[in-house]
Amino acid sequence: MRTLVTGGAGFIGSHVTDAFLAGGDEAVVVDNGGRPGRLDPSVPVSVVDITDGAALASIVESVRPEVICHLAAQIDVRTSVESPAVDATTNVVGTVNVLEAARAIGARVVFASTGGAIYGAGVRVPSSEDEQPGPEAPYGTAKYCAEQYLALYNRLYGTTHAALRLSNVYGPRQDPTGEAGVVGIFCGRALRAERPTVYGDGTQTRDYVYVGDVAEAFLAAARTGKAGVWNIGTGRETSILDLIDVVGKAAGRTLDPEFAPARAGEVLRSALTVDRARADLGWTAHTDLADGVRAVYEWIEAGSPDRR
Repeated sequence: MRTLVTGGAGFIGSHVTDAFLAGGDEAVVVDNGGRPGRLDPSVPVSVVDITDGAALASIVESVRPEVICHLAAQIDVRTSVESPAVDATTNVVGTVNVLEAARAIGARVVFASTGGAIYGAGVRVPSSEDEQPGPEAPYGTAKYCAEQYLALYNRLYGTTHAALRLSNVYGPRQDPTGEAGVVGIFCGRALRAERPTVYGDGTQTRDYVYVGDVAEAFLAAARTGKAGVWNIGTGRETSILDLIDVVGKAAGRTLDPEFAPARAGEVLRSALTVDRARADLGWTAHTDLADGVRAVYEWIEAGSPDRR
């Protein structure tokens, strides 16, 4: 199978690209902001912004992939609040450009949506795909809008595009000095003997899923060939305080967090049901949180190499 991965030089995208290569498939990457050093040197990389529909269409026509795994995105929730038009241009218009380029050659699209930002507050936890989305930021709204375009194309053109609603993805290659990716941030601070910062009382929960498992979900969705929307997570809630304990065990020391005021708009509980992905895709997450956190800690300890 020939696969094109948008955002393939990013944190998740590079692992997705690796998964296809390991499965014996061809992979080509389109990226406009990732680090090509994360990729196997054999992978062709085209520097293209997905908001440039003509340039993207030209690459897709040249490569003629059977599947496009679409991970290129504006991923910062705060940026989406400050600049919703910028967010929508990348996450909605960019996705439409991907769909149009795919339609021209008859390719399927497997889209990286969000499970953490799409359901919002006031839903059952863990949340199933049947819950009515109620995003509380432009980022989640744009991802939901992009999902609707996938569904529209499936109805209009008989395509079998798929959306994967990812929970909180963590793992090696995620920037440990950034503002997003709490596992990497906590591991980095633990390694530097710094106190982790907890916003609020630390009882808020998230569903942490290892990036290697997420990559396998993309591979499963591509191989299965079904249209639909699937949650990709573990189905388990982990509080920030419990996560700090797990990071402390990986670091071999007890961590003493410092507390800061809760951030406005933060969802207090989040986790995803995964029964549908198990039944339809034959996929389930298998990496234990302690093992995954240890892998992140050791990666940062090794100097955070692009590839390891």
